[in-house]
Amino acid sequence: MVRPCSAGSLQELADVQSSVQASLPHVRPALLALRTATGSASGVIVTPDGIVLTATHVTVEDDEAPKPGKRLKAWLSTGRMVMATVLGMDTATDAAMLKLDGERNNWPFVTVQRAETPEVGNWCFALGHPGGYDPARGDVLRVGRILKVMPNGLQTDCVLMGGDSGGPLFSLDGALIGIHSQIWEGRDQNVHVSMTPFLRSWDAMKDGAIVREWNRGAGGWLGVITRVGEYGELEVSEVAADSPAARAGLRAGDQLISLDGTKTSTETEFSNQLTARAAGDNIVLTVRNRSGERHLTIRLGQRPRD
Repeated sequence: MVRPCSAGSLQELADVQSSVQASLPHVRPALLALRTATGSASGVIVTPDGIVLTATHVTVEDDEAPKPGKRLKAWLSTGRMVMATVLGMDTATDAAMLKLDGERNNWPFVTVQRAETPEVGNWCFALGHPGGYDPARGDVLRVGRILKVMPNGLQTDCVLMGGDSGGPLFSLDGALIGIHSQIWEGRDQNVHVSMTPFLRSWDAMKDGAIVREWNRGAGGWLGVITRVGEYGELEVSEVAADSPAARAGLRAGDQLISLDGTKTSTETEFSNQLTARAAGDNIVLTVRNRSGERHLTIRLGQRPRD
């Protein structure tokens, strides 16, 4: 594996290019383009009998409840269309598993990384079908680096777009290390489900289970309700008692400037950023009030049970 060097030398870039070129012929045949009722997505085959990994939100339309047994169309790189059945999913982390139709036991597949943990700064590459399957264009490759490692996810600067959701993220040696989950508006700081949730719930998902309890399906818990202020700024409207936010000193009226350095200009952006973090993750909130601006390091908690 090519390790990061501070200079970003031409030799390093040449090594990255060589590694990606060597891995592509082995991983591309396992990439799938998926068609949902409202759009397109991606997935990747991980076993010779046709088990596919993708993102939970790919299998769920709008406010529809998670539904094992749902049928999706899938296209191989050859242009062949096959049907896939939704097996199970981990709604807490956006991990989902499908199964291709038939008894075939020689589907092209990629290797799931099980031992080595990705590190911040490692090079990686993403594949997907942004905009859906296009036989004239083929799949799209993006190369980048890992920006953050979380208990159940990775953040990278691989540039992703609509239709990439559910697609694979690889280490330079072609091992599957993530599934594209959340595509930010800036497109260059995206969140991927790591292999941890898949490996943890593999048998359950394969048997059609819906895993809901890990973090209650809503990421790590901060304990605030937000609103848009008079001048369009995002601010805290309520703070839950004995919550991580309360213990850190957040108060109603505090303006939320950024989370881990990423601007939080809307309630949706802020919610998505929290959903991508797990209980136990430390976040850095930049907040502003009449006393000035400050940075709070907060350890997210487990969402209380209802």
